[in-house]
Amino acid sequence: MKVSAFKIGFVLVVIGMIWVSVIFNETEKNHDSVILKKSNSMESKLEFTGEDIGYYKVYMPEFTRENVFVQILDKNLNIIQEQKINTKFSVGYFDFNKDGIYTMKVSNISENSIILQTEFGNTNSEKMVAPGIMILLGSVIIMFTSYLKIKNYNIEHPDENIS
Repeated sequence: MKVSAFKIGFVLVVIGMIWVSVIFNETEKNHDSVILKKSNSMESKLEFTGEDIGYYKVYMPEFTRENVFVQILDKNLNIIQEQKINTKFSVGYFDFNKDGIYTMKVSNISENSIILQTEFGNTNSEKMVAPGIMILLGSVIIMFTSYLKIKNYNIEHPDENIS
């Protein structure tokens, strides 16, 4: 059985993607689901250690042009990031470099009550370097072998004066 470079590249990409998924799935994160009334807010707290990238997701299942305002606060309640969200689903990222409890504060700034689902956590991006390199290497192998196949591919052209 002959193993082609294309198959090797494909296997590298698949293994790298599974590896990244496992790392991301093992991260510490908070999930919340709440109904926010007009001018109310909710908070989600999580302890972060080291230096990495955090993330937050905001999902409004029954979206009808509502607006929410998201703030990420560090352990001293300093604002790290803030964003006004007016879409059904939004993901944001922020850098943290100090140990402590970080807070995601979501405020309803629309006129109606909102059903809201949030997720707040750490990406563990430092652990994703090796699988990222594996995915990159596999992708380059796939592109290179595809280029070599396309480069040598010839199309036959029919005669122009066929009656």
